[in-house]
Amino acid sequence: MAVHVLGRGSSNAVVAALLVFLALGLVTFASCQTVESGPRDPQTALVTKGREIFFNETFAGNGRTCGTCHRAEENFALSPAFIATLPADDPLFVAETNPALAENFENPVLMREFALILENQDGFDDLANNFNMRGVPHTLALRTSIDSAQGPRTGWSGDGAPGDGSLRSFATGAVIQHFPKTTARIPGIDFRLPNDEELDALEAFQLSLGRQNELALPLALKGVVASRGQEIFLDNTLGKCNACHFNAGANGDPNIFGADAGNLNFDTGVEDLPDQPADLTGERVPPDDGLGTPGDNTFNTPPLVEAADTGPFFHNNSVETIEGAVAFYNGDAFNTSPAGELLAGATGSGINLDGTQVVAVAAFLRVINALENIRGALAFLDEGKRLRGKPARQRLELALAETEDAIAVLASGGLHPDAVRHLTEAERLTEKAAGSFFFRVRLIRRAIKEQQKARAELADVS
Repeated sequence: MAVHVLGRGSSNAVVAALLVFLALGLVTFASCQTVESGPRDPQTALVTKGREIFFNETFAGNGRTCGTCHRAEENFALSPAFIATLPADDPLFVAETNPALAENFENPVLMREFALILENQDGFDDLANNFNMRGVPHTLALRTSIDSAQGPRTGWSGDGAPGDGSLRSFATGAVIQHFPKTTARIPGIDFRLPNDEELDALEAFQLSLGRQNELALPLALKGVVASRGQEIFLDNTLGKCNACHFNAGANGDPNIFGADAGNLNFDTGVEDLPDQPADLTGERVPPDDGLGTPGDNTFNTPPLVEAADTGPFFHNNSVETIEGAVAFYNGDAFNTSPAGELLAGATGSGINLDGTQVVAVAAFLRVINALENIRGALAFLDEGKRLRGKPARQRLELALAETEDAIAVLASGGLHPDAVRHLTEAERLTEKAAGSFFFRVRLIRRAIKEQQKARAELADVS
């Protein structure tokens, strides 16, 4: 061995060199834990600031943040299954832990069982009677889904609250509604209002989430059921879905509603569904009148690309599965609603899909959701490859969440088992990468290849 030909002095020199190398390595390793590589532009810095505010700023209120209800782990939404995992002292449950909020602030029964949040959409004059129970809408793809000819459409009813309906006004309304220490809601005592800089940052962060562009349908899908579902979705004489969800987004078809129509409000009859889960509990659930004060019973159109992994569905979480959400449009509640009658008048008939067609449309929605999950996972993996330390691990955790969603969305519909196999391997590699220092980049590259293989099983898309 080489060590036998070295003198004592040479051996000491080698040891000293190794110690210096290890010391430098440890310094470098420590420095990698918190520093992102490369300069950041002002917009990136604003988004980063917005992320910090969204998840950590309580605005001197009851302990809630924006992220208390819009959970990153839940695609910035909230479900009963996730609520069941939370500890009793989570800020979501302040109505159960703060005596000043025990009445007329939340309904713990409906929150825990159906993820419904109490909203005083039409003002705070009569807290005991003037309220709605609504689900938590996800905040993905807002850049593509909130513009309309009538102005911004935010929240389930599209009007935000209070003010002009913009994301900035919606954030202010959220603090007043959900963050107070008491139901008196006195600014400066029960909470502080966000300032302009904070509103700018929150807006930038929310607009950065999810897709930044619309799909261009049709896609070259490979599964026969999902492909048939896409055909039905786009057929204005059969599924008629594309009329209001153009390219599976949140905007009306410009060929029908005009080039600048954007996001639209409709009365689809969801409020008239029989046997709504919240009503079956015996808890008081006043009718939700939608847009305006008083309301006109309309609600804005949500994007569908992200639908399959962001249920329950509709503003009142009345339907649990994506198949059930598609089937709703076959029923009397929709076809006798103002929106259903408008559609029938324009196309000659209502919507009447058979069971296999409902499943096909749902399969299409599941596949495009999984493709969006894969797109997001690949972006996070690429960032995780370029960054170091904590920022890299955070990106890998986000990639892992997207991968898990894609697996669940496909497997729950019995779709594309080969894609699920590749995604499961990508999940394993991403988990290993998140815990590795020396082999992180190599593992990420392998995970990226598995994601790409999964995508190739679903569609011919880049």
